[in-house]
Amino acid sequence: MRGWYHSWRAALRIARRDAWRSKGRSFLVLAMIALPIVGVSAADVTVRTSQLSVSDKLDRSIGAADARLKDDGYGGAAILQNPEGDNSITAESFDDQPYPDGKADLDAALPPGARVLKDATGSAKVRTAHGSLHVELRELTATDPMAEGMLTKLDGRFPDRDDEVAVTAHFLAESGLSLGSKLTFRGLDRPYLITGVYELPGALDTSQVNALPGAVSKPLDTALAAGGLSGTGTSATYLVTVPGGFTWNMVEHANTKGVAVQSRAVLLDPPARSEVKMFQHPDYVDYGSSSEAGTALLASLATVVGLAMLEICLLAGPAFAVGARRSRRQLGLVGANGGDRRHIRSIVLAGGLVIGAAAAVVGTVLGVALTFALRPWLEDWLGQRFGGFDLRPLELLAIALVAVVTGLLAAIVPAVTASRQTVLASLTGRRGVRRASRVLPVIGLVAVVLGAAIALYGSVVSDQFVIVAGGSALAELGVVALTPALVGLFGRAGRWLPLSPRLALRDAVRNRGRTAPAVAAVLAAVAGTVAVATYQVSDEAQQRAAYDAQLPHGAVSALLAEGDGREAGALRDAVRKDLPVDVTADVGRITVGRAGCGMYSDAEGCGYAEVVVPKANECPLWKIGPDGSTASDAMAPAERRKLARDWRCASRSGGVTDTGLVVGDAALLKVLKIDDPAAERALAAGKAVSFYRPNVDEREQISIRQVTDRKAAEEASRAEKPAPGTVVALPAYQAPAGTESYGLDGIVPPAAAKAAGLATAPIGAYYSTDAMPSSPQRQKLDQDVDQLGAEVMLHVEEGFTGEKSIVLLALTVFAGLITIGAAGIATGLAQADAEGDLKTLAAVGAPPRVRRTLSGFQCGVVALMGVVLGSAAGLLPGVGLRFTERRSEEQWYQQLLDQGGTADAPFVPVVIPWQTLAALLVLVPLGAALLAALVTRSRGALARREAD
Repeated sequence: MRGWYHSWRAALRIARRDAWRSKGRSFLVLAMIALPIVGVSAADVTVRTSQLSVSDKLDRSIGAADARLKDDGYGGAAILQNPEGDNSITAESFDDQPYPDGKADLDAALPPGARVLKDATGSAKVRTAHGSLHVELRELTATDPMAEGMLTKLDGRFPDRDDEVAVTAHFLAESGLSLGSKLTFRGLDRPYLITGVYELPGALDTSQVNALPGAVSKPLDTALAAGGLSGTGTSATYLVTVPGGFTWNMVEHANTKGVAVQSRAVLLDPPARSEVKMFQHPDYVDYGSSSEAGTALLASLATVVGLAMLEICLLAGPAFAVGARRSRRQLGLVGANGGDRRHIRSIVLAGGLVIGAAAAVVGTVLGVALTFALRPWLEDWLGQRFGGFDLRPLELLAIALVAVVTGLLAAIVPAVTASRQTVLASLTGRRGVRRASRVLPVIGLVAVVLGAAIALYGSVVSDQFVIVAGGSALAELGVVALTPALVGLFGRAGRWLPLSPRLALRDAVRNRGRTAPAVAAVLAAVAGTVAVATYQVSDEAQQRAAYDAQLPHGAVSALLAEGDGREAGALRDAVRKDLPVDVTADVGRITVGRAGCGMYSDAEGCGYAEVVVPKANECPLWKIGPDGSTASDAMAPAERRKLARDWRCASRSGGVTDTGLVVGDAALLKVLKIDDPAAERALAAGKAVSFYRPNVDEREQISIRQVTDRKAAEEASRAEKPAPGTVVALPAYQAPAGTESYGLDGIVPPAAAKAAGLATAPIGAYYSTDAMPSSPQRQKLDQDVDQLGAEVMLHVEEGFTGEKSIVLLALTVFAGLITIGAAGIATGLAQADAEGDLKTLAAVGAPPRVRRTLSGFQCGVVALMGVVLGSAAGLLPGVGLRFTERRSEEQWYQQLLDQGGTADAPFVPVVIPWQTLAALLVLVPLGAALLAALVTRSRGALARREAD
C-alpha cells in the first residue's frame, strides 16, 4: 500500500469482499441508503411523467389540427386575446353601453387555403340499463386526420353513419350497456348503435357520446322543442389546418373578426409579451400573475425535498457506524499486520463508497420500476393519462450521486472513530467507556431555538418560503443533536416498566452511540410524514370550509325549473319510489299574474314578486350616486374595510326562487337540519322565518312587492325608482346569525301566504335520505323523471370531495414509505448490534419468550422515541407553511377591501393531523416490535460472549 492508488484499490477490494461475506448486514446498510433513493427517484419520474408537454396538451386539445377557432359571441366586434387563446377581452371599452351580442363571421376569420372540421359539444340524457343518465354529447368526425389524438379508440370503431355512435369506457361502466347495444336519447325514439368504445386522455371519468355532426343534435333538439323541453345546448368550435401553420398574425386577424384562436404554432413559439396587445390594454387585469397561488406548493415541495435529503444523511450515518463496529476485528487485523490509521480510514470509507454506489443503482432502478408499475393505477386515480414515460437522466444521475456522496460522507465519522481505536481494543471487541458530550446538547438546543425563530419569522413577517424551509431544517438538525440527551431522559421511565421493556430501555440508554443515530433516522422519516400530513390536512380543511354545499350531506332536492307546478305531485312520487327517502318537505313559490306562468316568464299577464329591502338595511357600499358612481368610491380604505364586515353587506348565494323565499313548513327545517325550536314555533304560528337579516325591518316584518306590469317595472328601474306594485307585509322571525340555510333567504308558511293574499304554486320538494343514493338508483329516477315531460333540477348532495394532486400524492407515499422502512431497518441494525446481549440471555437460561420480547422491545423503544421526537419536529414546517399562506391571503383580502370590494374573510386553518400522529405513535413502534420479535430465533446458538 505504498501509493494512494494501490491503497484505495486494496481498500475497495477489502470493502467489496467484506460486504459480500456479511450479506445480511450489507443488505441492511444498502437498504438504509437505497430506500430514500427509491422514494426520491420514484417521485421525480412520477411527477415528470405526469407533466404534459405543450405538444402533448395540443394533441389532446386540437388533435393534428393547426388551430381551434371559437366565436366569442360579441357579434363580430374586435377582441384581443392572450397567446394561449383561453382569455380574451373586447378591443373597445364598453363602459357606458351594453356589450355587443351575436355571431361572428367565421369565414372572414379564416386564412386562404384553410380546411375546417366542426367540433360541437352539448348535453343530453340517454336511456341506460339502470334508467337514465346525463351525458356529454360530442359531434365530431373522429376518423378525420385532424381529430387524431383527441379521442383514443379502445374497441370497435368510430361511427361512420348517422345511426351510429361511439361511447367512452366510463359511460359503459356507468350505464350497464356494452359494445353493440342500442342507445336511445330522452325525447327521441330513434335508436343508435354503439359501434365503438374510446376514452378522453385528459378526462377518463367523463361519460361522453360521440356521433357524426348533426346526427343527434338536430333531430334531438327538434324533438325536445316539440315537447317544450330545453335542447342540447350545443356549441361549436372549429378545427383548422393551414399550409405553413396558423401564425400570430393570422390570430390577430381572426381577433378583428371577433374570433378567438388556440394556435399550435403560437403555443410552441409564443410572441414576446410586448407584442401581445391584450397585455397592453388598459382594461386588462392579470389575475394569474401573482405568485401567492403557487407559494404553498413550492414551499411544500422545497421543505419536504430538503427533509428527504436530510433523511438520507441520517439513515446512512447509523448504518455505517454499526457496520464499522461489526467489522472492528477485521480492522484490528489490518492494524496488527502493519496498517496505519490512514489505511483503516480508507477501508471504512471504501465500504461507504461501495455500498453507496450499489444503493444508488438499486434505488434508482427500483424507483423507476415502481413508477412504471404504478402508472396505470395513478392514471385511473387522477382521471387522466400521462404523457410519455419521462426519464430525466441528469436528474436521476444527480439523485444517484447524492447516494454515493452521502454513503462516502456518512462513513467519515465511523472511519475516524475506527482509526482511533487501538489494535488490542479492536481485536478483543472492547468498546471502552466514553462520556457523553456536553457541548452537543447545547449546540442542539441553540439550533432548535434559532431554527424555530427563523421559521416563525419566515411565516409571520417575511413572504419567503425558503426561510421557513431553512429554519425548519435547522430546528430538526438541532433535535437530532439533542437526541443522545433526550434518549437519556427517556431512560428515567424504565423504573416503572416490566422486565423486558425495562431491559430494552436501559440497553438503549447505555448504548447511546448506537441508539441515537437509529432514533435520528426514524425521527427524520416521521418528521417528513408529519410535515406533509399537516399541510394536507390543513389544506383540505380550508377547501372543505370553502365548499358551498347546496344541501346537507345525502339530502336531495327535486325542483321544477319551469311551468306552473302541476307535475310536482308526480315528481314527488317518483323520488320517493326510487330513492331511500326519510323526510319529505314540499315547497312552493310566490306567483303573480295569471295561473300557469313560469317563474321567469315574461309572457303577457305574468308578473313577478320581489322582497323589498328596507332603506336602513341597504349596504352603504352599493349605493349609487347621481353621477353613476358608487358610494364606496369616496370612502377611505378603513371605512370600506369596516363596512365590508357589516351584516348589511354580507354576500349570499342565489336562491331557488325569484324572491329567495320558498313556501313550506317545519318539515323543511328537518331536511335542512336546522335545529331551531323558535323557528318551528314561528312557522306553526303563521310567521315567516328569515335567514337573511337585511330582509327584516324594524317591525320584524318582511315586505313583498307584487309586480304585475314588467314593462313599467323596467322603466322604473332605468329611472332608478321602485317598481310599481302592491306591497304586503308578513310577520317574520329572524333566525340566529350563522344558521346554514343552503341558499334560502326564508320560509313562508302556506297559511301566512294565504292570509296575505299571495298566490302560490308548487315547485317540488326537499328530501332527507336514509343512505346515499347509488348510481343505479339515480339513473332509475332520471328515467322516471324524463317520463314526466318536465324540466327538473335534481341535486343529490354528495359533500366535499378533495382535489387529487399527483405532487402531494407522490410526497405522501414517499414519506410514508420512508417512515415504515426507516423504523424497520434502523431497529434491525440495532438488533444486530445487540446480538451479544441475546446470547448472554440464552447462556444464563432465559426462556425463548424473554429473548423474543426483549428483541421486540429493543426495536419498539427505538421506533417509539423516534416517532415522538419526529412528530414534534415535523409540526414546525407544516405549521410554518400554513402561516405563510394565511399571511398572503390576508394581504390579498385587505387589498380587495381597500379597493371597495367585498368578500368573505380568508379562512386558512392550521389543523394538527391527530389521526396520522396517533397511527404513527401506535402502528410504527408496534409494527417494528412485532417484526423484530417474529424474526428473532427463539433459541440462539451458544457462543463465547466477547469481553467488554
